[in-house]
Amino acid sequence: MLALLRAAKVAIHLALVFIAFIAAYEVRRDMPWAWWTSSHLARAVLTWGLFYTLIAAVVEGVMRTERSSWRFASTREVFRLALSAAITAAAFIVLIFLTNRAIVLPRSTLVLSAGFSLFFMVSVRMIWRVRWDPSLAFGELFGAKPAGIPLTLVGDIGHAESYLRGWRAGVAPEYQPVGIVTPDARAVGQTIHGVPVSSVVDDLVRRLTSGSAKAEGGSVLFLADPIAGLGLTTADIGRLRAEGYRLLRQASAVELKSGAAQGALREMKLEEFLPRPPLNLESGSLAALVAGRRVLVTGAGGSIGSEVARQLIRFGCAHIALLDHSEFALFEIDRELANAGGEASRSAILCNVRDETRVREVFAAERPELVFHAAALKHVTLVEINPAEGVLTNVLGTWNVAAAAREAGVAHMVMISTDKAVDPTNMMGSTKRLAEALLHAHADGETRFSVVRFGNVLGSAGSVVPIFRDQIERGGPITITDPDVERFFMTIPEAVQLVLQATALRARDSGRSGLRKFILEMGQPVKIVDLARQMIELSSAGQTIDIEFIGLRPGEKLTEALVDDGERATPCVPGITEIEAEGSDGGIGADEVAFLTKAARAGETEALWARVQALVRSVRRSSVTRLPVPAARAALARSAGEAGR
Repeated sequence: MLALLRAAKVAIHLALVFIAFIAAYEVRRDMPWAWWTSSHLARAVLTWGLFYTLIAAVVEGVMRTERSSWRFASTREVFRLALSAAITAAAFIVLIFLTNRAIVLPRSTLVLSAGFSLFFMVSVRMIWRVRWDPSLAFGELFGAKPAGIPLTLVGDIGHAESYLRGWRAGVAPEYQPVGIVTPDARAVGQTIHGVPVSSVVDDLVRRLTSGSAKAEGGSVLFLADPIAGLGLTTADIGRLRAEGYRLLRQASAVELKSGAAQGALREMKLEEFLPRPPLNLESGSLAALVAGRRVLVTGAGGSIGSEVARQLIRFGCAHIALLDHSEFALFEIDRELANAGGEASRSAILCNVRDETRVREVFAAERPELVFHAAALKHVTLVEINPAEGVLTNVLGTWNVAAAAREAGVAHMVMISTDKAVDPTNMMGSTKRLAEALLHAHADGETRFSVVRFGNVLGSAGSVVPIFRDQIERGGPITITDPDVERFFMTIPEAVQLVLQATALRARDSGRSGLRKFILEMGQPVKIVDLARQMIELSSAGQTIDIEFIGLRPGEKLTEALVDDGERATPCVPGITEIEAEGSDGGIGADEVAFLTKAARAGETEALWARVQALVRSVRRSSVTRLPVPAARAALARSAGEAGR
């Protein structure tokens, strides 16, 4: 069916070229139409027309202009058609000159034939577009407005025009664009596809919350990314939400649900309005690294692991193995990727990284070339209360994955770490630091290993943003440990970009052995209390929400760092820094992992804590201050379940 459609389009194309040539010759004649049946030159002109059409067919075979959709024809297609017409006319001139110099053929005929053929081919596309969207021809002429939810577009004029072209083609038909708000004051008063540019961003909140505009109701679509670039404050966003506006943005391919069209709109999450703008890293090297490769992601159902999987699909991996011990989380990410489409094959594997035999079986069956190890226990309080579980997942699990990767001949394994591994004062941070250290024991073979550290992730499971959101919805109070607590924050997509970018950096340096560690330049840390106040402004709609300080919990620090004592930071590419030990970087081997595993499984908590602390001191080459173990556990038991960090 598709082949027949293309053949029909090409036939129409060539018929229009022939008609254009004859029409161009007819315009230059002063004789009546009977000339075509009485003159001996008529046959020659028709022959030249067929010859002209044959050349057009050859040009079409090379340029393939008729492979583009008539329904979505744009300026780019017009330029390609103009080039095709010009090449056809030029080739005809050369060939006809070499044969008989076309003495009786007016030279203006060649110019007119190219112009007529371009006009005809553009016209047929416009007619086809009007067939799909009659409002292109009649709606704006008579002022008709299709029914739909009023939609205000906020952002760059170019982005607005791109969205409106998609909307004309049927994307998000339930909305009706009524105005464009842009940072460019020079565009105010213009119209884009019939939609007026009504104001600049500075006037957005005032206009939308005024009496006349409020009568329209509707939604606001933000086209800028990041939104922080528009200069709107959290108070501005809060006012719009309080007035009942739905704040939207266009969904990416991996965010779409089954049956949704590309470019469909989705509600914005609160964390997307928070002040830190995302860092977008260079993606060319990422595509070169991932495209056509077999990859495996542990912890694929988690916040970071699932985003890693989404971006690997976007960069064109050949096969992705999704590994997680949570049945529901694994089902959800596998279903999401299936609905997102793409050519990569997938495997959804229920597996706990603590199970050495099962992990090795998975690696042998999946044969991955790249491994992204995101499986870990990351909640500080829960790991502090359950230290054995933290050791078994974060330490033993990482050892099992690294050993299996090396045995299976994986080209590269990257482990996702945390800023809490720097000068750790809690069990979660300590186990992640030991997980970093044990990779040294595997990094002397052909498999390349790297570690990526980053801070808190906005919107991830268990982070302060969903906790604060839940507390605000319940009317407060928001609970915070200390008014001076501050943390580094980044968004989930940029955290994953860092992971992939660091992987690409390590892959390019194939001649360098050993473990490499990377961190992202995360800007200035954010006070948790300021974050809470911004979220109150965003979501409370004028409601008074109290903030309650509950005191630091055992093992918690006021501030975090990304580089430890005894480590040296060296910028390697914009936004990414490599960290190296100033002396010999401490590591742990199989004996230490075996001891920790035995103590954890035997429930020997006192011995486990002591051994973890000793190993961390050895790795860091310095002491780690901590509350006495029994006191820490007792205090944590009393505070379990309290929200905040």
